[in-house]
Amino acid sequence: MNHFDHKDGVLHVEDVAIPAIAAAVGTPVYIYSAATLRRHARVFRDGLAGVPRKHLAYAIKANPNLAVLRVLADEGYGADVVSVGEMRRALAAGMPPADIVFSGVGKTKAELAAALDAGIGQFNLELEEEGVVLAALAAKRGIRAPATLRVNPDVDAGTHAKISTGRKENKFGVPIDQAAAMFDRLAPLPGLNLRGIAIHIGSQLFDLAPLEAAYTRVGELVAELRAAGHTISHVDLGGGLGVPYKAGDMPPSPADYGAMVARVTADWDAELMFEPGRVIAGNAGVLLTEVIWVKPGVVHPYVIVDAAMNDLARVALYDAYHDFVAVQPTGDRMTANIAGPVCESGDTFAMGRDIDHVVSGDLAVFRTAGAYGATMASTYNSRPLVPEVLVDGDRFAVVADRVAAETLIAAERVPDWLNEARQG
Repeated sequence: MNHFDHKDGVLHVEDVAIPAIAAAVGTPVYIYSAATLRRHARVFRDGLAGVPRKHLAYAIKANPNLAVLRVLADEGYGADVVSVGEMRRALAAGMPPADIVFSGVGKTKAELAAALDAGIGQFNLELEEEGVVLAALAAKRGIRAPATLRVNPDVDAGTHAKISTGRKENKFGVPIDQAAAMFDRLAPLPGLNLRGIAIHIGSQLFDLAPLEAAYTRVGELVAELRAAGHTISHVDLGGGLGVPYKAGDMPPSPADYGAMVARVTADWDAELMFEPGRVIAGNAGVLLTEVIWVKPGVVHPYVIVDAAMNDLARVALYDAYHDFVAVQPTGDRMTANIAGPVCESGDTFAMGRDIDHVVSGDLAVFRTAGAYGATMASTYNSRPLVPEVLVDGDRFAVVADRVAAETLIAAERVPDWLNEARQG
C-alpha cells in the first residue's frame, strides 16, 4: 500500500495535490510520502515478529536523502552503508553509530579507519585481507572491530543479472566452502571481534526459495564454526525483497519472508540482522514529469517528457518497468512510446505501452521511483540534478535542491595557461 491516490480526478500524495508541488518546485521532481515510508518500515518489522533477536539496518543506497533517513531513524532503523559518505549521512540523520553496518566489496583503508573512529556497530568483511587490515587498524587504536565474514553461497537469486550477488562468479563475499578455514585464521587476530556470518544474494527477489536455500547453507556453516570452537552471536541475512512495479506483480510479503526466516533459523540462537532497502522506499516515491511534446511516430507517437535517463536510470540500466500515470487523467487511453530529452536512444522509458491519454503540458508520474531513483541521478547533457520533495500529511518541503547547470559550471576551472594562451 502507498499514499498516492487520485482524489476528485487529481493525483495526490497523502493530502497534497501534485499540481501544487509542480507549481512550487517545477518538474521533473521526486516526491516521497512519509506515511508510506513509516508504514513500510512497520510492516517489515511486524513481519519479523517470529524472530526473537533482530537488528534492522535500512540499506541507504536505495535512497540516501537525509529526510528519508530521519523518518526511518525515528522508526528505530539503523543503516547498512557501503561508503563513508553513506555512513556520514546516517550519522547526520540521527542514526546511532552502533546501529550502522558497513558492507561493500571495496572499502578503502581510509574508510575502514573513519568507520572505526566513528564507532560503528559492524563491518561485513568481503575478503581475508580486508579482515587483516581492519584488525591492524583496530589494534592500533586499542579496540576490537566487530565484524562478520560475508559468504557467497553460490545461489542464483533468479533476479536481473546486474543485481544478483550470490553466485560464485559475482564479486561479493568469499566462497562458502572456504569460509571456515578463513574464519580460523581471522578470528584470533587481536584487533578483530569476528562474531558471525553475513550473506546477501541479490535484490528485487520474487521467490523465497533461493533465500531459503542460501540461509540453509549459512545455518550449516554456523553449526560447523561453533563445532570448531568459534562464538557466533550475529548472522546478517541481508535484504532483497522485491516490490511490485506493475499491476499483477506479487512479491513475497514481509510476513511470508519472516515466517520462512523464523522456521529456518529456529535453532541458530543468534541475533539476526536485516538490510531492507527497496522494500521500504520503492513504492514511497514517484518521479513527477511534464509532457513536452507528443511527437508523431511511424508506429506509435512518442510522448516526450522533461524527465530523462539521467534522472531515472533504472530503465536504461536494467530494462526496468515504471508505471506511467497522468496526474489528471481524462479516462481516455493511448498507445505510445515514452522518452526523455537526453541525446541517447537509450533515453526511452517505454515502447508501445497503453497509457493515459496525455498532451503537451500535462503532468504525469513514474510510479515506484522511491528507490534507486534520485540516488543514481547524474548531470548528463549538463542537465540539473533533480530536486526531491517530502510530503507529510498536508505539508510538503523541498528536501534536496535542484542543482542548476550554473552551479555545476561554477565548480569547474579553466587552467591559467589556457587563459594566457587565449590572451596571447
